[in-house]
Amino acid sequence: MRRRLSWLAVLFVTVGALAVGASRDGGPLDPGDRIDAISRRIACPVCDGESVYESRNPASEAIRSAVREGVRAGGLTDDEVIAEVADAYGAQVLLLPRATGLDALAWALPVTAAVVALAGLASAFRRWREAAVQSGEATDDDRRLVERLRAERDGDGSGGSR
Repeated sequence: MRRRLSWLAVLFVTVGALAVGASRDGGPLDPGDRIDAISRRIACPVCDGESVYESRNPASEAIRSAVREGVRAGGLTDDEVIAEVADAYGAQVLLLPRATGLDALAWALPVTAAVVALAGLASAFRRWREAAVQSGEATDDDRRLVERLRAERDGDGSGGSR
């Protein structure tokens, strides 16, 4: 029961850390910083592995312009500006997946699977250890007893072989 509670605590800590990480807010930024921050979260649709912030491709320039207009229009959050860009250019331009729906599931599912797999392994190892003890295999006490008896026998001079 104690082990289950500890695994449950690990699960809650993991979910809590994911929730805090997904909802972390850096505070208010000026418009230039917001444009840069948003541009770093959007992938260049033409370049491999580059953000719109890094790329000088015309497609990236167009996306940066759309981001700039969205920020300067005011009233939109960073996520809303990114959602507008994703709607216009497709979700494949997002460097970071959305924190909702299937995108969030795609990030949370592997972590959950890893926690469950570790819990399963720990349980299997515990069962195997208990089965080995119950099957009559030698314990450390048994081994010490045999070694002590061998030492006594060899010390008697009875000449027995090993």
